[in-house]
Amino acid sequence: MKNDLFDLEGKTAVVTGSSRGLGKAMAIGLAKAGADVVVTDILDTSETVSEIKKLNRESLGLVVDVSNKSDIEAMVKKIRDKFGIIDILVNNAGILRIGDAEVIDKDDWDKVLQVNLTGQFLCAQAVGREMIKQKTGSIINIASIAGLGGYASSVPYSASKAGVILMTKTLAVEWGKHNVRVNAICPGVFATDMTDSYLKDKQFKDMIKNKVPLGRPAKPDELVGTVVYLASKASEYMTGHALVIDGGWTAGI
Repeated sequence: MKNDLFDLEGKTAVVTGSSRGLGKAMAIGLAKAGADVVVTDILDTSETVSEIKKLNRESLGLVVDVSNKSDIEAMVKKIRDKFGIIDILVNNAGILRIGDAEVIDKDDWDKVLQVNLTGQFLCAQAVGREMIKQKTGSIINIASIAGLGGYASSVPYSASKAGVILMTKTLAVEWGKHNVRVNAICPGVFATDMTDSYLKDKQFKDMIKNKVPLGRPAKPDELVGTVVYLASKASEYMTGHALVIDGGWTAGI
């Protein structure tokens, strides 16, 4: 007998920031679970789109700056015109700016908050309106363990991700009556382009080995199961939750 708990056949998903890294892995993972996937980024999305089409799933690549409300409204219209419905939103687009709190530039603060927090809200708001009409939908916001505790030299990033977690809970409270679920994922250190320079640093690698019980950074594919779970029937009674996927790092804090 077929187990359809994790089956996304017939569903349409949109994954922001999915030209590479975690976004690319999640977009392909959702396609492998049966979904048609809209791939958005400010970078070239063609490679991700091509990989999804090789899986015999429909895909659409769009250039979207999530901090631009007009871009998001245009994105929703194009998805609605092509697919008719948006079942899943993965709010993944994000940036990182590092600097000590006493010297970090306000422009860096503003940009991180615009993309990581305001951008996620604008996407959730625009897609959420469609899901409210449909009376169904799953929104998955990508936060971070940096939103759960203080990490030096990352005050705008940490503030933005803490905001994502509380935004997730608030949207879940508001939209539950419409059968729209909103959850978050808090990844630890994953091996992506964003973390590449850090993972080449011996001191950083040693810190991961010492602080993470599993003793290593994660691979992007190791986030896919969680995303499919939150997008599928398997989690249909879960909303307002932030799942930590960090190899056990925060368990020891």
